Amino acid sequence: MNAVRSFLRFATAAVAALLLSACATGPRVAIDSDASADFAQYRSFGFFDPIALESRGYTTLLSAQMRTEIRREMEARGFVFDETSPDLLVNFNALIEERREVVAVPDLTWGWFYGYRGAYFGSPFLHARPHTVRVTEGTVSIDLVDADEKRLVWEGVAVGSAAGRTPAERRERALRSVASIFESFPHRAGAGAPTSATAAR
Repeated sequence: MNAVRSFLRFATAAVAALLLSACATGPRVAIDSDASADFAQYRSFGFFDPIALESRGYTTLLSAQMRTEIRREMEARGFVFDETSPDLLVNFNALIEERREVVAVPDLTWGWFYGYRGAYFGSPFLHARPHTVRVTEGTVSIDLVDADEKRLVWEGVAVGSAAGRTPAERRERALRSVASIFESFPHRAGAGAPTSATAAR
């Protein structure tokens, strides 16, 4: 009986860990765009001032690295960096949020029954019980704004697990999220028809 209970506790912890690891596999990316925007007219880009991630008034290690990564992704698609009069302004942000989730994990209980010979016997029952876990998620968002009209024309958001990560590891995951977002960006500079991210590179 004790061995069964020990195994059950181990199995419960293992299942909870698997559920958490499943949430951590790659960011979930969502995009939105202005259907009326003519991306064929956009050929250059610059960064919004101030960048949302630099709301405290200074550049951080993360914001500097994200600037570099975003610039690389935009230039790979033919856009030219222009600090003075760009066609598009890029704004970006990164947030970490902690929340609690309820997941179902297997549990084993014993039911005791009176046998036909007058003896009690136990029978195991496997069922699911709720288990609360703490989830730490990171969100990276990238906005492309029409510089002349000051209008949002494209937005990408990536959400993924940031649990148990050092600052350096979180920065690395944020940079991967930037790449994941741009995989869903179908435009090239001056091109009217969308192309695949693979072709864009």
